[in-house]
Amino acid sequence: MKKLILAALLVSAFTSMVCAGNPQVKTHDGILEGLDKSGVKVFLGVPYAKPPVGDLRWKAPQPVEKWDGVRKAQEFGPDPMQQPIFGDMNFLAGRMSEDCLYLNIWTPAKSMNEKLPVLIYFNGGGLMAGSGSEPRYAGWSMARMGIISITVNYREGIFGFFAHPELSEESDYKGSGNYGFLDQVAAIRWVKDNIEAFGGDPERITIAGESAGSMSVSALMASPLCSDLFAQAIGSSGSVLGFYKLPTLKDAESYGMEKAKQIGCSSLSELRSLSAEELMKRAAINSVPIYNIDGYFFVEQPCDTYAQGKQAKVPLLVGGNSNEAGVSFILRGQEASLDAIKATVETVFGANADKILDWYGVKEESDVHKAGVVQLASDMFIGFSTWKWGHMHGSSSGMAVYRYNYCHPRPDMKDKNKVAGLAGGIQDRKPEDDKKDRPNGAVHSADIEYAMGTLPTNRAFDWQPCDYFVSEIFQNYYVNFVKTGNPNGLGLVEWPSANSNGSGTVPVLQIDVDTYVKSDRLLEERYEFIDSLLIN
Repeated sequence: MKKLILAALLVSAFTSMVCAGNPQVKTHDGILEGLDKSGVKVFLGVPYAKPPVGDLRWKAPQPVEKWDGVRKAQEFGPDPMQQPIFGDMNFLAGRMSEDCLYLNIWTPAKSMNEKLPVLIYFNGGGLMAGSGSEPRYAGWSMARMGIISITVNYREGIFGFFAHPELSEESDYKGSGNYGFLDQVAAIRWVKDNIEAFGGDPERITIAGESAGSMSVSALMASPLCSDLFAQAIGSSGSVLGFYKLPTLKDAESYGMEKAKQIGCSSLSELRSLSAEELMKRAAINSVPIYNIDGYFFVEQPCDTYAQGKQAKVPLLVGGNSNEAGVSFILRGQEASLDAIKATVETVFGANADKILDWYGVKEESDVHKAGVVQLASDMFIGFSTWKWGHMHGSSSGMAVYRYNYCHPRPDMKDKNKVAGLAGGIQDRKPEDDKKDRPNGAVHSADIEYAMGTLPTNRAFDWQPCDYFVSEIFQNYYVNFVKTGNPNGLGLVEWPSANSNGSGTVPVLQIDVDTYVKSDRLLEERYEFIDSLLIN
């Protein structure tokens, strides 16, 4: 009996020692216990809002309910509800749920009193897929460079972007539809209120994102809800300042009513009674969700906000990839031909389609497979909207804007039977993939692991020494910007801000093995020409 008691005491003591070794922090909501991983303290699955389930489906995020005792923060919270749109995006949570409003924190702080700079990263995925549990966003590398790095889950697809008259009527602000963006605001507020407990400085928060995450950053900068929430911003490939105006609330509500009919529900109560799995199945959305001028998150068109200089006045680091989209983006399943390309261009530019094709040097059938079509596809996909964001912010904010063009192509995949998906996923190779030209630049989403210093998390590609070399350059620019609002530092090519030159030429950093600054007036004229057609 004495031996059993002694053994029990030893087990209890050992358990206490293990628990005592785990870092604990006291937030406004309660005590969290994370993990110490080789000097980086990690807190996973941290709730920043109530689970948006039941009657909270399609409502603005509500404050977290406080808890007693110690809450474990050692596993990722569930991924947002989503369909497998982009292939295997390699999530680590292992499950998805409508209860998804969690964030993850990697902090290198030792005393938890260091006042370290903070990076909040929003994932890409078209606002309909992706998660903060994806290893390519993980904060290990950033933390070891002196930055508290955070990833955030937010509602996606129909769960995050669905407007309906009944939803607008029941809300305090009489609007609906932008719940995913409101989640992001809530996450930033939570970080600002609590990050000191993790060794961070609430006045040195940088928000960042790629693709849909970049669109989100541009939207957050335009929202009155984000006044004074962050000090700097980073955007990679995308913004909400594009070819089209955002729908009005009324238009979004009309779309929502049609969607409800498609789902087979005639009322909001019926919609909320569906399980998350059933709702996702019936919605069958495989396109970027509709967000709108709801009078709360967006009070006017983002272009108007930026034009008037009413956006968040913070330094901005913004850019994209040299090969954002291929010819297939324009062909949309059709055989390659000048007529097919023109038809797609006409959907955006109407009677000005020929002017656009002339500008890109696409005039004859023989031009269909030339570089001009790739440039056009990239700009129509996301390149122009990225430029417009940086251009407008630099013109109206009085703040520095640093523009880059990421050029380094990824190496071949290790498994020759696989190909990369649009958003970084891995898909089975199809016969038509063998007919595609190998990208001669950086494709959409290829920059993420390089900028975040997470190449080793992606084992699909056969990374070479040059890839790690480029990653070190790119990440150091990110790190310097997060720490100081200026990306420049020792051992790096001097990167002037885009609005530092009064001559009309704009310096753009070309990031590759040979990184250099290029001032390309022709590029600016191209985008200004596109912009003029949209304005007129």
